[in-house]
Amino acid sequence: VATFPEGQVDSLLSIISSQRERFRARNQELEGENRMMQHTVQALQSELDNLRADNIKLYEKIKFLQSYPGRGSSRDDTELRYSSQYEERLDPFSSFSRKERQRKYLSLSPWDKATLSMGRLILSNKTARTIAFFYTLLLHCLVFLVSVRGFRSKTQPRGAGHVLPGPVQRHLPACWVQPWVPGHLCGH
Repeated sequence: VATFPEGQVDSLLSIISSQRERFRARNQELEGENRMMQHTVQALQSELDNLRADNIKLYEKIKFLQSYPGRGSSRDDTELRYSSQYEERLDPFSSFSRKERQRKYLSLSPWDKATLSMGRLILSNKTARTIAFFYTLLLHCLVFLVSVRGFRSKTQPRGAGHVLPGPVQRHLPACWVQPWVPGHLCGH
């Protein structure tokens, strides 16, 4: 540790003390400026909120006036900007609903997201709805025809000695079960 003579220690102490006092004064000055800036920001923010509310009220009046017959409905950028804010103000639950839908969508699995996207695509487009309707109809007809053909091939005899199982025979007309037997002619 270096030792300083008594006179130098006092002069260093006075220099450091005066520097500390300058920094303290500057710090207090900056804190005062910071408080003034925060008050200014708060005042400007409240003024901005009031102006937005006024603009939404003015937009509401514009919509009211445009609802009269004979008034043109030309829309400019200002009206478009405030129309969404006006609509949101009418429905206070819209932002909550939107956030809730987003939260639920993010919690879905990738397969569910793909299914939901396809459903939205089909339901949002008339052409896609028409194609999906006819595709479903075609598939149902195809399944029906394959089922009927499969049923008929199992129930129609394959030869003169062929006998169908008992449960099948009970539910079919006699001419289907044994068409080769005389007297079992369906409509002949």
